[in-house]
Amino acid sequence: MALSRKVLAAGAALAALAAASQASASGFYLQEQSARGAGRAYSGEVADSGAASLWWNPAAIAGVEHAEVYGGLHAVLVNSKVTDKGSTITRPVPVTTGVGGVGTATDVINDGVVPNFAGAWRLNDKIVLGVSMAAPYNFTTEYEANSWARYDALKSRLTTADLQATLAYRVNDKLDLGVGISGVYADAELTNALPNASPLQADGRQELTGDGWGYGWTVGAQFHATPALTFGASYRSKTEHTLKGDVAVSGILAPLPTAANRTIGGEATITTPWMATVGARWAVTPKTTLNAQVARVGWSEFDAIRVSFAGGGSVSEQDYKDITTIALGVDHQLTPRLTLRGGVQKDPTPTPDDARTARVPDGDRMLYAVGATWAAKPNLNLDIAATYISFDDSEIHRTDTTATSSVLNLRGEATGHAAVLSTGIRWTF
Repeated sequence: MALSRKVLAAGAALAALAAASQASASGFYLQEQSARGAGRAYSGEVADSGAASLWWNPAAIAGVEHAEVYGGLHAVLVNSKVTDKGSTITRPVPVTTGVGGVGTATDVINDGVVPNFAGAWRLNDKIVLGVSMAAPYNFTTEYEANSWARYDALKSRLTTADLQATLAYRVNDKLDLGVGISGVYADAELTNALPNASPLQADGRQELTGDGWGYGWTVGAQFHATPALTFGASYRSKTEHTLKGDVAVSGILAPLPTAANRTIGGEATITTPWMATVGARWAVTPKTTLNAQVARVGWSEFDAIRVSFAGGGSVSEQDYKDITTIALGVDHQLTPRLTLRGGVQKDPTPTPDDARTARVPDGDRMLYAVGATWAAKPNLNLDIAATYISFDDSEIHRTDTTATSSVLNLRGEATGHAAVLSTGIRWTF
């Protein structure tokens, strides 16, 4: 087999790394950008005010009276199980066998900590500037070397940092507007086993690394219909990422071309989705506020992985579908210093049923959240939240050709649940 074909498949796998997650939101998106928002299942963020809501709506900071900073940390704890249900591999010999290896992989998604930060500074009675840092696509997954999923995935790591500059404008007492520009850095690492020509030969190995910058924008508005009722709407653009890196192949044995054991450079292009969000907050009493939020997420932008390298290229179809999330929540001021929260969210998966991989064992999910804010001082608020996420069982069903020309038929089942513990702090000065 020619080296170019190995690199072709390897480059596609490098880009696929950006889609290997089953964490706190559908696909490979992490919602954890505010501990305050986590406490009500992100049901009112587009219509709330302050730096804590900046990720969802750049207009959220238009009404801040003083300089304000907000920071949060979210511990994501995932319990997952991925089970083989008859996966096979057809090698170039040719011979078809089961993939072998341990048939059940547990806790393949590493626990992690997601940080976020935002700040807002008023320039005059109309204009507020903001900056924020978010980690919307961060995770690490690992399978054991003898797992049934080893030819699809061993280690998958993606680290992103979204840096946003925001300008918000208070048109009048009723209307706030905002716009933001983002630079998104992504760094990725991927390893997987490679099947040799004979099942009696030890597996080869493929290691992929890459990084790069992408750029996007966001716009938003808030309409304060009455002192008790606020509507919000925002749009976050898609972001095109080009990951440039290296593909290292080792352990390929005869009769396959052993010249493939080398490192070569390449790049892969993927697109993360746009998000359109609308919502409202209604203070039904001076102490109780109801929240509702609906988001349409343009996952169909992740339609394919486009790979290029010296002398060739490829397109790997992904066919994700657009989804709609719905969240409802409540804030209740129990005392002048203590506010309690709760919420629920329905979050369907964008992954296609007929092409789901072990790298993306995603399923529809429900989020159930509680939280609280403690006003420690007039200018210092402390937030905490706890979220339980239940995943629907999902089927793994995909056929791919490996980098060593073996045909892999993945058939499996993924189950799991997760908990997210969040804490945040808001300081005004």
